[in-house]
Amino acid sequence: MISIDRPLVLVGAGNMGGAMLNGWLDAGMDPATIVVLDPTPSETMAKRLASAGVQCVGSAPDGMTAGVLMLAVKPQIMDDVLPGLTGLVGPQTVSLSVAAGKTIAYFEARLGGAVVRTIPNTPAMVGRGITGAVANPAVTAEARAEIDRLLSVCGPVEWVEDEALIDAITAVSGSGPAYVFYLAECMAEAGRKCGLPADLAMRLARATVSGAGELMHRSPDGAATLRQNVTSPNGTTAAALAVLMADDGIQPVFDQALQAAATRSRDLAG
Repeated sequence: MISIDRPLVLVGAGNMGGAMLNGWLDAGMDPATIVVLDPTPSETMAKRLASAGVQCVGSAPDGMTAGVLMLAVKPQIMDDVLPGLTGLVGPQTVSLSVAAGKTIAYFEARLGGAVVRTIPNTPAMVGRGITGAVANPAVTAEARAEIDRLLSVCGPVEWVEDEALIDAITAVSGSGPAYVFYLAECMAEAGRKCGLPADLAMRLARATVSGAGELMHRSPDGAATLRQNVTSPNGTTAAALAVLMADDGIQPVFDQALQAAATRSRDLAG
């Protein structure tokens, strides 16, 4: 599906597009099959592209047809970007979006053909992301497998058949890293209020959150089991969890927060 004659065209080499590009190159993808379309790449990305031998252009080249057209620009500017890309779309092109809120119907109306809508998250920048994906009926099994390989360089890919679930995926994993970062902030602030110096409290919270995440990543046990393993009866952890797991504790707050995120994702679709 992707070749020198029908390359992977990456539109936007910012945080998410750049993470995917680095993953492809690190995995040994032929740089001659990649074209980056970005009029203002960062200095770091420009050097990376030059050293890797990846072509970078400011606008869609005449006469080029993309095998995969990956759209990695912010949803707010998508309306301005897409008109200049229609010439890249041929009968076998798959348009691959990582833009929050933009539906398959949105891309079908502007580009036509095969469309895959995805929601990755920022840990993709360190190869530890996860991506939710949904395809329209024009995407063949072969094309879907190719897209899966492209996305999986930054972490696992979870495919769904119902596009409506993308809003919930956005709420859980797309926006989720911010919740974890905020958890570290809250832990550090609570530690400060317990008497710790602020910088020490943050170091403790940051290492604890990242370490617990790595433990969960490596362990075959579920989150509930890991929590139970560290909770001694009548101990300090149990005392804290009695507050966090109370009827008015964290769960109802997360219920409200994720519902707000999912609702906003639907609103962005316009």
